[in-house]
Amino acid sequence: MVAKETLEEAARLILAQDAEKAAELARRVIGEGSDPLELMNGGFIPGINQVGELFNRGELFLPQLMGAANAMKAVTDIVNEALAAAAKPRKETGTIVVATVKGDIHDIGKCIVVALLRANGFSVHDLGRDVETDKIIDAAVKLNADIIGTSTLLTTTMFRQKELEDALKKANLRRRFKTIVGGAPVTPRWAAKIGADAYAEDAQEGVRKTRDLMLSKS
Repeated sequence: MVAKETLEEAARLILAQDAEKAAELARRVIGEGSDPLELMNGGFIPGINQVGELFNRGELFLPQLMGAANAMKAVTDIVNEALAAAAKPRKETGTIVVATVKGDIHDIGKCIVVALLRANGFSVHDLGRDVETDKIIDAAVKLNADIIGTSTLLTTTMFRQKELEDALKKANLRRRFKTIVGGAPVTPRWAAKIGADAYAEDAQEGVRKTRDLMLSKS
């Protein structure tokens, strides 16, 4: 179990945009045998969520947001490497397209979800961040995806998830793909309101919901 003080320090380092010290903390805690997901979910993610809230309130600006995102990228890479090393080989069926929506530059929860899905044997195509809705749909069609997953950190870009649902309907593609949404400001109510098939609060739930969606397609 990761100490409360360590989790608080992890959040503080993300808020301080200190990529070097955040990475050092991640390596040390994981090296001591602690659960990398506990460190991520209890420390680093609350830190980046706070950054997003401050940005939305106008108390932080784009350079600070990008600095925090870079710090988060550093620790995410370390956590993903640890997850991949510890994963037990599994075989799942399903092709997933995942992206952070247009206007949002964070890779936080998405990168963890991608790592866990791949560790569980899914074929995952990560389109990255700040991705146009049309590009997401084009990739899903080209790859013959089963599921489209989108993530957003900012309340100002949440509407892009609805935009995707509307665009799929307009193109008569909605029944072809299952959709799952996530991100700090996203809720089950929002997912239901826009017509998404599922909502995932964190990476582990993302894997469970993906399995459920694949079963519903069979």
